[in-house]
Amino acid sequence: MRFQKACIESLAAVLPEESWSSADIEAKLRPLYERLKLPEGRLELMTGIKARRFWPAGTKPSDASAAAGKAVLAKSSFKPEQMEVFLHSAVCRDMLEPATATFAHHRIGLGPDCQIFDVSNACLGFLNGLVTLGAMIDAGQIRCGMVAAGENGRPLVEETIRHLLAANLDRNAIKPFFANLTIGSGAVAAIVCHEDLLPAGAPKHRLVAGAVHSATKHSELCQGDSGGSGSLVMQTDSEQLLIAGVEVARKTWEKFEQETGWNRETPQRFICHQVGSMHRKKLYETVGLDLARDFSTFETCGNVGSVSLPATLAASVEAGAVKSGDKVALLGIGSGINCMMLAVEW
Repeated sequence: MRFQKACIESLAAVLPEESWSSADIEAKLRPLYERLKLPEGRLELMTGIKARRFWPAGTKPSDASAAAGKAVLAKSSFKPEQMEVFLHSAVCRDMLEPATATFAHHRIGLGPDCQIFDVSNACLGFLNGLVTLGAMIDAGQIRCGMVAAGENGRPLVEETIRHLLAANLDRNAIKPFFANLTIGSGAVAAIVCHEDLLPAGAPKHRLVAGAVHSATKHSELCQGDSGGSGSLVMQTDSEQLLIAGVEVARKTWEKFEQETGWNRETPQRFICHQVGSMHRKKLYETVGLDLARDFSTFETCGNVGSVSLPATLAASVEAGAVKSGDKVALLGIGSGINCMMLAVEW
């Protein structure tokens, strides 16, 4: 998977103001903790996640996606009517039909001559969106497009807390629900264009190349769906998902080196999907990457689905951890299990 002329012209993330600490969630679960004699601080200790953000109750994924779309246009040299494709790429969607992209497209104020559709692939959705736009640009089908994702983890976390308090579960039975408590909310958007459209002297954040690997025999390890009354449900075999996930990442990295010509020493920065401290440590050890070159946001944002990796990239740029000219490896992985790694020259 290689790209010729596609560049990320602008990138913007939007985070909710409301923050729930891991201690706040444990306080809501105090009856469960007392009944099962669970130690306080367990959630943060096992994940490294201190807090996660949530949109106000009633926020729709398209609302969040639109907020990010407006934010990226505010940073861009492009006008809304210049977008030829708009993709909504989050796990969360407003409804089955129509596409959530239609609602976000309207709220952003994009033009009528714009192809609109959803791209959904668990936590890889946004990277799939970048690849789709990059391929369309290189094929000469379009010159410019936008991909956005708005994740709303609040309904899942609230439903998980309700279920854990109402059901008579033992320590083993609560394990499949533990990962739900790490989920947060946020939004991100990027404008991808042909390099010829960039203003003179503007940096070229080039999509270089990438690699993928899938192990769909593990698709049962993390499954989420809609529950009753509009709620969300999800169960995860966290231990097996970790083992299978890092093995898929190892195989993807081997392909990534062949496709890009990069090696473990080439990138100045690694940006990984944000799950937690244990996942990050195991991933970097297994693939043989330098953890010191990682940039993370899971500590204060939790796992924000497809938003996590690109929002972390945006935060790394904002913090000066990724600078113009840096080679950056985007290490994406999602339940399924699917892995995609992209090389970007910032």
